[in-house]
Amino acid sequence: MLRPTAETLRGIEIFAGLSADERRALAAQCQSHYFEANDRVVSRQDSSTDVYFIVSGRVRVTIFSRSGKEVSFRDLGAGQLFGDLSAIDGEPRSATVMALDETMIVSMPAEVFWQSLRHHPNVSAAMLKELTRLVRRLSERVVEFSTLGVKNRIHAELLRLAREHQQDQQTVTISPAPTHGEIASRVSTHREAVTRELNHLAQIGLIKQRRGTLSVLDVGRLARLVEDVRGD
Repeated sequence: MLRPTAETLRGIEIFAGLSADERRALAAQCQSHYFEANDRVVSRQDSSTDVYFIVSGRVRVTIFSRSGKEVSFRDLGAGQLFGDLSAIDGEPRSATVMALDETMIVSMPAEVFWQSLRHHPNVSAAMLKELTRLVRRLSERVVEFSTLGVKNRIHAELLRLAREHQQDQQTVTISPAPTHGEIASRVSTHREAVTRELNHLAQIGLIKQRRGTLSVLDVGRLARLVEDVRGD
């Protein structure tokens, strides 16, 4: 394992407001780790409490049922973090995290994470915003699972993915696109239902699927489909 540097932490979102010297002081108390695709980073119910920051690559946050069914919560990329919940409350890990690509991650001991929150108000503010986004997203999903049918949940997940990749244009290409099975895991259905609905959306000109990519051709139109059902 190698020690990260101030430059390593430069791209981490919650540390954006720190000076190079402040990042260097934090980096000296961290470790760098490298993972191959499909490597497990942390396991659900682990007792470890380090916080992990993604420098490059992507990871997926999931829970596996006793029968082996995978329930996928979200994918995270460079600049984002995970493991903060266990660092904050000391409870076991709530999910399993797997590397999707070759991934570089910096781990920070829980006590160092707490020191950064206490000593740097801008880090505390960024962390509060991150936790608020997480609560809002999970609350949104609870409502979707309680009120929306399968095809509407698929539309909502596509809209979330499109907005994550959207800049200003109404046409958004998601690359790499999740597989139909991965989308099914996120919305609690089966792959065939996702394939059927995506084919329908392609037929009506709302999306276009190519190998490894999925394009939403009109984000506004997709948003209206979701809003009409939600009653937004």
